[in-house]
Amino acid sequence: MKIAVCIKQVPARDWRPRLNEARTWIREADATYEMNEPDAYALEESLRLKETHGGEVAVCSAGPARVSHVLREALARGADRAIHVEDEALGSADGFAVADALAGVMKDEQFDLILTGLQSDDQGLAQTGVVLAERLGLPHATIIMEVQVGDPAGSGDARLRVKRELEGGWFQWVAMPLPAVLTIQSGINQLRYATLKGIMAAKKKDIRRATAPPGAAPLQKIVSLYVPEKTKKTEMISGSPAEAAKELVRKLREEARVI
Repeated sequence: MKIAVCIKQVPARDWRPRLNEARTWIREADATYEMNEPDAYALEESLRLKETHGGEVAVCSAGPARVSHVLREALARGADRAIHVEDEALGSADGFAVADALAGVMKDEQFDLILTGLQSDDQGLAQTGVVLAERLGLPHATIIMEVQVGDPAGSGDARLRVKRELEGGWFQWVAMPLPAVLTIQSGINQLRYATLKGIMAAKKKDIRRATAPPGAAPLQKIVSLYVPEKTKKTEMISGSPAEAAKELVRKLREEARVI
């Protein structure tokens, strides 16, 4: 199988965000970065599929020059090659612009399967994989918890069977043709880490650099960002125990929206 995995470099989870002067994005020069965690699970799933069915895994990313660090990490974990759409503006772009940039360099590759993480840890839009499937004209499924590749009819035509996570603890099995695009849910597997041998081998693996195609412009704009302020508020509920309990449930459901 020829598998592509879309990965994103995001600010590290333990880094405390600092906003730029315009308050439209973080101060990137101060940030530390890491591989987007949902994308790491997509990468691991692609490596397992490769080990079972053979083929190759290509990792693809769009963003500034610093993105090469997570591409090298993916290569060290076992990916065979990488594609980097290098553009400074794509570091904070929305899912539409990133999907357009990736689709421009992936359309001629003829991948059998394309995996992305469900969403990114920075913007959390959960749209890149879905829009990418639309741009490439491929079927897609989201929130995937299990991937099975087989040929049930013995016709030589490989197909997918995937398990989707639904609300309320429910799951859904879906049969799909190949090629296809899947967005992978975190926790689908146990992540592996780069070995010393893998790190050394990654230095010899190819990273193909490409430019974003014309027209890959964002459709959304961040107007303002702010760091939430921690506040405390105490509200006393009067009445009988039964009345107080009823009022508490109402507030939790309608105001706090936690039940």
